[in-house]
Amino acid sequence: MPKHSVTAADPAATPATPPPPAASKQRDAYFDNAKYAAIVLVAVGHAWEPLRDGSRTVDALYMLVYAFHMPAFIVISGYFSRGFEGRPRQLERLVSGLVVPYVVFETAYTLFTRWTDQEPDRPVSLLDPLYLTWFLAALFLWRLTTPLWRRVRLPLPLALAMAMLATLSPSIGNDLDLQRALQFLPYFVLGLSLKPEHFRMVRRRAVRIAAVPVFAGAFVVAYWAVPRMTGSWFYHRDSAEELGAPAWYGVVMTPVLFACSLVLVACFLAWVPGRRLWCTVLGTGTLYGYLLHGFVAQGSKYFGWYDPAWVQRPLGAVVVTAVAAVVVTLLCTPPVRRALRLVVEPDLRWLFRQKTGEPARDRATAGG
Repeated sequence: MPKHSVTAADPAATPATPPPPAASKQRDAYFDNAKYAAIVLVAVGHAWEPLRDGSRTVDALYMLVYAFHMPAFIVISGYFSRGFEGRPRQLERLVSGLVVPYVVFETAYTLFTRWTDQEPDRPVSLLDPLYLTWFLAALFLWRLTTPLWRRVRLPLPLALAMAMLATLSPSIGNDLDLQRALQFLPYFVLGLSLKPEHFRMVRRRAVRIAAVPVFAGAFVVAYWAVPRMTGSWFYHRDSAEELGAPAWYGVVMTPVLFACSLVLVACFLAWVPGRRLWCTVLGTGTLYGYLLHGFVAQGSKYFGWYDPAWVQRPLGAVVVTAVAAVVVTLLCTPPVRRALRLVVEPDLRWLFRQKTGEPARDRATAGG
């Protein structure tokens, strides 16, 4: 469980994502659809959290979703970070698209959870990410190191080795949630290595068909595993010893979980439609849904929305799932983006020196 009383979030949307090299002006509907589907799973996963103790089925679904939804976001983030070279405009976008939202929402969640968790003395700490904000800090670090990963030989094995070694050390600490940033690093580095043809491969009809029994089998395994292992392994937040296991478990579990998660990510991406749908435009606003839905998730527990007995029954789980999907969908809509753009995607050109003739491709588009 998280170090704070709020639930650790693995969620996440893909904020402030720069376009790939030589990107066309036309957005790819496939990736917007994928991000929308993933943010719905993030919100649903958080909504299931209070229902886990009363239902082994919900707990198994929760474990299954957490096995792939965060890795999927990070792989896509890495893919759209391939063009990051540390140019001035790109660095500006890191500040406006990641640093500013991090500071704003780290402060906002601290103040909000002082009230919902009845902890009036909870300090505002910009070094210890609270709840959802860890992903913004991690993405900032990953993207800064992108030129290095694009330069070294065998980047993925190196990143995987770093993740494995991170699980050996319980002393890494909470600063910027570095433990989690290191353990999720291989997914980002993998995304940096992917090309458009790799996504075309997983979208083939044979893969879509195969994804059905794969997900069914994964759910059976998750159902079996619920009383036998802690789902905290999928948070990638703690060392092996902090999870009550021998230190060497982390070295083994990291590549095993990496392989399993990638299979599920491929199956998830295989089901994502490539054409424009009613939800495609919402894929451009997943950062808003990601950062805002946490207030609803925290408030729902404070106001006792899970207290009625019927909510803990199968019908209640269905209703909770539907409500979570609707809420996060509304939070991704254009009106919400327009209302909160000042704090989520502020225009900070006034803060930086402007250079004439800078490549237009340095201008990142929030949400990819």
